Amino acid sequence: MSQLKIGFSKVNINPPLGSAIFGYYVPRYAKGFLDNLEARTLVLEHDGNKYAIINIDNCAFPAYMVKDFCSKISRETEICENSIMINATHTHTGPFMQKSSMFDVSEEEINSYVKFLSQRLVDGVIMANSDLTPGKVGYIVGEAPERVSYIRRYRMKDGTTMTCPPVSNPDIAHPLGELDRRVNVLRFDRENSNSIVIVNYGVHADTTGGEYFSADFPHWLRETLYKALDGVECMFIPGAEGDVGSTNTNPKDGDMNDTEISFDNEMKSPGMARFVGRALAGTVLQVYDKVKYTDIDDVKILTKTVKIPTNLPNPEDLPLARKYMELHDLGNDDEIPFEGMELTTVVAEAARMVSLENGPEYFEFELICLKIGDIALVGIPGEPFTDIGVEIKKCPGWGIIFPCAITNGCEGYFPTKSAYDEGGYEARSSPFKSDVAKLVIEGAKALLTDIRLT
Repeated sequence: MSQLKIGFSKVNINPPLGSAIFGYYVPRYAKGFLDNLEARTLVLEHDGNKYAIINIDNCAFPAYMVKDFCSKISRETEICENSIMINATHTHTGPFMQKSSMFDVSEEEINSYVKFLSQRLVDGVIMANSDLTPGKVGYIVGEAPERVSYIRRYRMKDGTTMTCPPVSNPDIAHPLGELDRRVNVLRFDRENSNSIVIVNYGVHADTTGGEYFSADFPHWLRETLYKALDGVECMFIPGAEGDVGSTNTNPKDGDMNDTEISFDNEMKSPGMARFVGRALAGTVLQVYDKVKYTDIDDVKILTKTVKIPTNLPNPEDLPLARKYMELHDLGNDDEIPFEGMELTTVVAEAARMVSLENGPEYFEFELICLKIGDIALVGIPGEPFTDIGVEIKKCPGWGIIFPCAITNGCEGYFPTKSAYDEGGYEARSSPFKSDVAKLVIEGAKALLTDIRLT
């Protein structure tokens, strides 16, 4: 059996102050840093082949940009561009990387940061590649504590659906969905070197807010584990988090400590990020010493293209959508007759309609799977709902399956079929039709079957 080798690196990817902050439909420009943004890289070598997992403190980036990153990395390292998984932590306090009418930022500024990031990713892979050390792999599943995460879509008493309703709203009836509190933990131990942990859990990294760059709670997760475990490094890969946030709509006792209610009705502050990061670190600490080590007979990677029908707009809805987008682009949201998360929803829905006015009829995107023995990391280029992750985890024949959101691209929300009937921000803004969840699940399960047979 070939020896597995493991390399790790982390590099700073801080943008210039004044850069646009991505994450909301409200313009924000960075006034400073709460903590550093980083790109963390894990390189694996087995049977002479190398693979890279790159974890970036960013909200999202499109698939075409990932292909450019992978192509550059491949040209300058020993790693094939098809053997790279690039994932965003989904922090909502990272830089915007595409030109938008919403921001007063030039295309030159955007391109400058993308070029800088691209080179830093290359640097990270080179450093991790030079750090390759023999090691072993173990995994275990923990359970997230209460107060860390909540289904964020709710049925209201009048029968409507709202994403992120106002906290303590008496009109809330019940959440629409069931939380998956399983925290996947993957531990890489290396000979005479520090260990690395991948933590995979389905929750939005949107607990900080504000106008300062920050890695959000993944920063606190990483720093807490580094200190508690004497130098263990950590990468946070979001799981199926499309319908999960960290806001408790019925807070009591100390739930509001060190936090505040943001413009979109959610609990956000640096203190909230610290709480969520430390709480998830606590979950890892509870199970870290009891991982199941597994023999690695093979490591390989495979992709599968999925074709999804487009959520095209109704022609009669387009005039109002254009009006809302014009008002929004002019900074006149106060003339749109909604507020809070309802305003965000109608603006996002209008953006979806206008952008898809002329099609296309279908979207195609790639799922990717990295097999490490009986461990599978399934990359999904968007934000799948919890139930999608639950179904993918059920695929038989694996020791553990990591559903990895926002991997090798971010093409939008992947809601469940029921969410389209119920309404809410995610389904109304999604560029995909209501069978998207079914097609993603089927594609992921087929990929998991195919990679075992190749």
